[in-house]
Amino acid sequence: MHKILKQLFEHRPLSQVQAREVMLQMSRGAFNEHELSAFMTVYLMRSITIEELLGFRAALLELAVKVRIEQDNLLDIVGTGGDGKNTFNISTLACFVAAGAGAKIAKHGNYGASAISGASNVMEQLGYQFTNDNDKLNRQVEKAGICFMHAPLFHPALKTVAPIRKNLAVRTFFNMLGPTVNPAAPSAQLLGVYNLEMARIYTYLLQQIAPRFTVIHSLDGYDEISLTSDTKVITQNGESIKTPMALGKITVKPHELEAGNSVEEAAKIFMQILEGNGTPAQNHVVTANAAMGLQCAGVYEQYEDAFMAAMESLQSKKALQALKTLLSLN
Repeated sequence: MHKILKQLFEHRPLSQVQAREVMLQMSRGAFNEHELSAFMTVYLMRSITIEELLGFRAALLELAVKVRIEQDNLLDIVGTGGDGKNTFNISTLACFVAAGAGAKIAKHGNYGASAISGASNVMEQLGYQFTNDNDKLNRQVEKAGICFMHAPLFHPALKTVAPIRKNLAVRTFFNMLGPTVNPAAPSAQLLGVYNLEMARIYTYLLQQIAPRFTVIHSLDGYDEISLTSDTKVITQNGESIKTPMALGKITVKPHELEAGNSVEEAAKIFMQILEGNGTPAQNHVVTANAAMGLQCAGVYEQYEDAFMAAMESLQSKKALQALKTLLSLN
């Protein structure tokens, strides 16, 4: 690690081969916590390169627990995290709304590193039992329209760095890696990023690994469609800027998207929204993200149709039923 750190401190990026080897060694517990902390800190001070990202990704997938979901057109909706906004679990809620509207979801998530409540935190709080059993995951997608894959169960390399990520309590390059290593290899991916540099990197990467993709970034810094500002939308067909009115029919204030101060509060907000007791801001933000996912997956070709279907999924409690069915299959 000393040689690698010296190279990085001299502002020389890793090659794809080097990045892969570092991640493989990391998974074997070859480095102590101080070395790992220093290594991760480098990527807080500069952007990760495409080659580094590809190398890290290759190693994680090489080591990953294999899973095969017997469904076509799988979709994942995920944010990179690290935007520092402490929003409620918008992407995870959008997954259930999209599932209620007919999409097949393979949701990949983890505990929050820089947020109070990550996807895994809220799912665990709601009573979901994490599994990497292939048959169970297939049954969940078949019956509920959605399965949830807790990243550490599929990526043993993450186990060695989890305590350090938690102690740092800020975004690391693992936030960037997470959306690229879904073990179900979904054919469609809606990916929210916290800045335009990450949008550029992910666009390049997703062009190589996902037949259908959409990268979104709210221009005021959210890693999802926040409806607080215009949103940059990039797909395999090009890019555009969309207003809050175009995507969500309303404009919302940042404080209306807050998650609270604990996992318990985040889970309460999560259920309030699914049960039909969400605020207009919460409902429209979740619906807009779900609609973008439905369009990304090709369930609906036109965004307006996707938005109406997502709103119907939420209002009719189809999204809530997807959650209830998923939990019943534990």
